[in-house]
Amino acid sequence: MLVRDIRTGAYQRGMRLSETQIAERFSISRAPARQALQELERDGLVRKAQGRGYEISDCDRLGNSQLLAQLPLAEVEPRSSWELIYPEVELEIVSRTALASWRINEAILARHYGVSRTVARDVVARLQERGIVRKDQSARWYAQALTRDHIEELYELRWVLEPLALQKAAQRVPSEHFTLLRRHLEEALDAPQVPSETLDRLEQELHVDLLSHCGNQALLRAVSLPQALLVAHHFLYRQTSDMFASEPFLPEHLTIILNLEQGKLAMACDALVHHLQVSRQRAMLRIEAVANSITPAALPYLEQL
Repeated sequence: MLVRDIRTGAYQRGMRLSETQIAERFSISRAPARQALQELERDGLVRKAQGRGYEISDCDRLGNSQLLAQLPLAEVEPRSSWELIYPEVELEIVSRTALASWRINEAILARHYGVSRTVARDVVARLQERGIVRKDQSARWYAQALTRDHIEELYELRWVLEPLALQKAAQRVPSEHFTLLRRHLEEALDAPQVPSETLDRLEQELHVDLLSHCGNQALLRAVSLPQALLVAHHFLYRQTSDMFASEPFLPEHLTIILNLEQGKLAMACDALVHHLQVSRQRAMLRIEAVANSITPAALPYLEQL
């Protein structure tokens, strides 16, 4: 896929790549991501950038690429430039909100990744859509710190809005869908260890995918605002995998789905409220643990507030 993106011009000359960006995009560890970048460098598709990471080589060198020569034209699928850098930007910002609030500078973000201001603007727009950034009174973008008060507010909003969305969604989803979700949860509960990627997917299946069937677009927009917490959990699950002997939300999700499968909608909504209320304290514990264990490197496009 990396080679395809270079061939189609999705990665522009001078655009920066890093191990973290590649690992996040393909859900792999940093070791194979590093190996992939080294192979691209040997083939002349990227070169070491000043500071850290790699940047796309001059376009006139691509004609000699053996990797590009092996790629069938029919398999090329162009991707938007903002999608290529978004996973890394999201991770860098979300991981730092455990420590403080941060201002985002679009112009410096564009320079840092070697992309246009338009691409940087698209990235920030997606961050806003995901509830990660907002504008302050001076119309400047910032990511709010995950303080105890902010987490309380977000979870309170969730346990008010999500049960309403669940009531509507449950009437529009076939019962076979609940059976599939139950099987996914049972498989995770039976597994000796559940990867953070699987935990992310199980959170997505209940709190995003299932609720998306509610049919009320205004309600869905309201529900999505506090779900920036789900993005934070993508980082937190990886950093706090040893905090609990087994992931506590799995049996809570299973209770919700079992009630839905049995047509007990009111009990499912009550179980969802309970799950969100007890999840609030666990989220705080995870964030405090991360805040005490990480010291992220400075990034030019982020200013601590």
